[in-house]
Order: sequence, then structure tokens, then C-alpha cells
Amino acid sequence: MNTAFYIARRYLFAKKSTNAINIISAISLAGVFVGSAALLIILSVFNGFEEVVLKMYNTFTPELVIAPATGKTFDPGIATLQNLKNDKRIYSFTEVLSENALLRYKDRQSVGLIKGVSDAYLKNPNLDTIVVQGKFVLKNNAGSNAVIGSAIQNYLMINTNDPFTPLQVFSPKKGGGQSSINPADDFTVSSIPVAGVFEVQQDFDNITIVPLSFARQLFQEEKKVSSIEVNLQKGVRADDFKKEVEQRIGKGFEVKDRLQQNKVLYNILGTEKWAVYIILTFILIIAIFNIIGSLTMLVLDKLKDIAVLSSLGAGKTLIKRIFLIEGMMITMTGCIFGLLIGFLFCLIQQKYGLVKISEGTILNAYPVAFKWTDFLLVFFTVGLFSFVASALSANLSVKKINHINQDF
Repeated sequence: MNTAFYIARRYLFAKKSTNAINIISAISLAGVFVGSAALLIILSVFNGFEEVVLKMYNTFTPELVIAPATGKTFDPGIATLQNLKNDKRIYSFTEVLSENALLRYKDRQSVGLIKGVSDAYLKNPNLDTIVVQGKFVLKNNAGSNAVIGSAIQNYLMINTNDPFTPLQVFSPKKGGGQSSINPADDFTVSSIPVAGVFEVQQDFDNITIVPLSFARQLFQEEKKVSSIEVNLQKGVRADDFKKEVEQRIGKGFEVKDRLQQNKVLYNILGTEKWAVYIILTFILIIAIFNIIGSLTMLVLDKLKDIAVLSSLGAGKTLIKRIFLIEGMMITMTGCIFGLLIGFLFCLIQQKYGLVKISEGTILNAYPVAFKWTDFLLVFFTVGLFSFVASALSANLSVKKINHINQDF
């Protein structure tokens, strides 16, 4: 057994002449224990919120979006895109035509995004989970239907149960506004009943989803589309498929994955998590550096032992290593038990939802999700600062070793 480790272990469990040393050591261990557990729990809760938010976004956001590199629209009938449409790795291939338009319901009006989608859009099995009123139906026996975002519904006060008052949509005619006396003649006006209301997030809740045929008639666009939304079969890696698509369709198009479609959201989630990590790490550092006081008192308590070891030929390196290992053992013990308790608490929260969120929110309890990288992050954070604090204390043990030998 390593000599330094053996002696450090004996010092850790041996009775000290001064009881304050045991108390300070226990406080140091408890501080690291609480700090490590808190850091793991907070990071896991942030992971849970991240999963919930991204799940809501991913319900509405496709895995890949193909859009023109320049301009607003393109022809989806080109050979490369048609070949891509028949790829068996694709679950849904949705043609999208979108443009801003004026919406009017009774005496209220607002500007919103009209998103016309092909039938493949309804393959998404999660659409019903975001509906808060009515049903997600775009076509029935009566014809086309619209599904609107909650922001539009709240502003226009649309009643989805009223089949006699449709939503009116105004879009400027191509080439209009030049010679018409009546300004209304410069707009294409279409009416469509509202079948349902969805709610995802503020960025999406001002969208009105309609059938592609309705959007083509409204915007006077016979063939072109604004984008193509692609969802893949289970087991197909989006990153690999994205690279393949970029090579196949050339530089005239942009292919965006979910990260690129919601870049701001991902940046915000990552920034918030790292900000909390930094704040809690500062608190953890304060707890870890309590070990300096504990080891300093231990050095004073073991001056005779240090003198004896020095007389027997132990060098400064060995003596420093003893107290370095002693400090690391105290803090890392607290860290390991903190990670264990934090993990158990998160498991209980995940299963039973003990800590509730205030009423009126989507979630009943704080969500929790584990990432093995968080365990490593907490462990190495504690290990790094424990080493620094223990090294500073260990240096005190040999600072005046020559004077100690003379005194004893």
C-alpha cells in the first residue's frame, strides 16, 4: 500500500487531540456533500426543462427543412427532389407554401403567417397533443379547414364552435396596386372555417395552418413552394442524412436541422444551464476551501508526527503528499455521497414528482432528466478545486520543516 495514502487514511479516521479539527472536517465534508448534490439536482432539472421545451418545439419543428438559398420559393418538381421524396428512409415529405397575410374575424383583424401544407404533414402523430380547442383537421367533406395558433385565437376572439363565421384571409394580388380604383380589388380574399386551435410556444402561436391547395389559390402560386419539411424513419440519423441531402441537391438549397431552425432557443437553454453551473460552482468552491482550515489545524496537531517522519528520512514530497491525499479524501468523500444522494433524489422526483410547480402551468412537478456528462462535470469540478485547496494546505505542512526538527 502507498505510504502516503496509508498515513492519510489513518489521520482521517484517527482521534485528534483537538475536537475542533473533527468538527471543521465534518463541516467541510458536509459543505461539499450538499454542494455536489445541489449542483447535480439543478443540472438534472435544467435537463428536464430542456427536454420538455424541445419536445414541444420538435412536435412542430421537422427534423430537416429544405429551403432555397436565395429567393422565397422554388419548384419542387426538379428531379433531385422527386428522387428524394421516394427515399425509403423518409417518413414524411411535406411541401410548404407560407406567406404573411391579413386575417379578419368579424370586426377584428391581425397580420399572421399562413402556412399551407401538403397531406403528408398530418403524418405527424404528435399534432393532437398540441391542440387546445377543436381538432387538427385540414380537410373534411365540407372542404378546407384551418388550424390556428392560440395567439391568433386570443386576439381575434375566434369561436371554433361557430360554423357560420369563417376566418377571412386577405393576400395582395400579384401585380396589383397599379391601376385599380378600389383598394379591395388588389387583394385575393378567401374564407376558411377554423377547425382547431394549437398552442406550442410564442414563436409558433401566430401561425395559421391550411391545406396547400388553399394556400396556392390564396397566393396565386400554382407550382412553387417555400420549403420542404422532412421527417425521417426511426433509426435514421438526421446529421448523416442531412450531409447526404446537401450533396445531392447542390448549392442552390439550404438544409437545416432542428438546431439550425431553433438556434436562438438552443443557445438560450445552453447559456442558462452554464450560468447556473458557474453560480453554484462558486458556492461549491467556498465549501471546498474550508478544507484549508481543517488541514491547517491538522498540520498543527501532527507537528510531532511530521518531525518523526522527517527524522526517519521522509522527504518534503512525502509529507506534502500525505496532507494532499488527506484533503482529497475528505472532499471527494463528500462529493461521491453528494452525487449518490442527488441521484436518488432525482429518481424519486422523476417517479413521484414530490416537488410541485405552481398551479396554472403545463407541468405538475419539476421535470428531471439525467446526463452522464453532468455526473462527470460535478466530479471533476470538485476534484479540481479540491486538489487546489489541498495542495495549498499541504504546502503549509513542509513550509518550516527545518524549524520543526529543531524544536522536537
